[in-house]
Amino acid sequence: MEVIPVLDLMRGLAVHARRGARTRYRPVESVLIPGQAGDAMALGSAYRTEVHAWRCYVADLDAIEGWPPQLKLINSLTDPERGFGPGLLVDAGVANPQGAEELLAAGVTTVVAGLETLGGFADLKALVQAIGGERVIFSLDLMEGRPVRRRTRRIATQEAVAVELGARAAEAGCSAILVLDLATVGSGAGPRNLDLIAGLQRLIGVPIYAGGGVRTVEDLRELEAAGCDAVLVGTALHSGTLKPSALT
Repeated sequence: MEVIPVLDLMRGLAVHARRGARTRYRPVESVLIPGQAGDAMALGSAYRTEVHAWRCYVADLDAIEGWPPQLKLINSLTDPERGFGPGLLVDAGVANPQGAEELLAAGVTTVVAGLETLGGFADLKALVQAIGGERVIFSLDLMEGRPVRRRTRRIATQEAVAVELGARAAEAGCSAILVLDLATVGSGAGPRNLDLIAGLQRLIGVPIYAGGGVRTVEDLRELEAAGCDAVLVGTALHSGTLKPSALT
């Protein structure tokens, strides 16, 4: 199972995401970049050279909240000499082909289209048709296990609805489904939504990723047993509770 490190960007800085409370996010302090709190380029480079990741998940929180995307910074991160290099998976609140094409032009490898910011599945299909399904991952955005959108915040309470949303994204042609529970991000609460992950893996037939709450190698094993093909990790790497040497 692949471990994909996380880079959350806000106003040009790498921030520490915690439980989806974005107004409270502060520059990330990481054992990977001591003395360089919030330095997105240094953190991207550390993910490549110390974690030895070949892909990195980037959330442009400014863009997700409706502001212009941080394209210049994202493009800089694709530089292997100064940042992470190729292999960025970027959620920048994209809801139309033009936004997706701007990310690709900035050097992004894969566009992450989030439930939180998509207008609907017609928009997702349009993205897939414009840039190819192999370049699109659908983020099944959750809050405490419940699918969310920006305007309504909560649109469902049953797990069955979340499975249906994942199935519709797969039918639209996405290459993978990311189960991302914002309530567990940065919480150190351990894996959640394991039944949902297992159900998606069993029923849909595309790779399933997960994000939020990972603490230890044991958590990674639990997620792998549930059917995860890749897991997003941020806080555990920053705190040092999950060491890069344990991922090899």
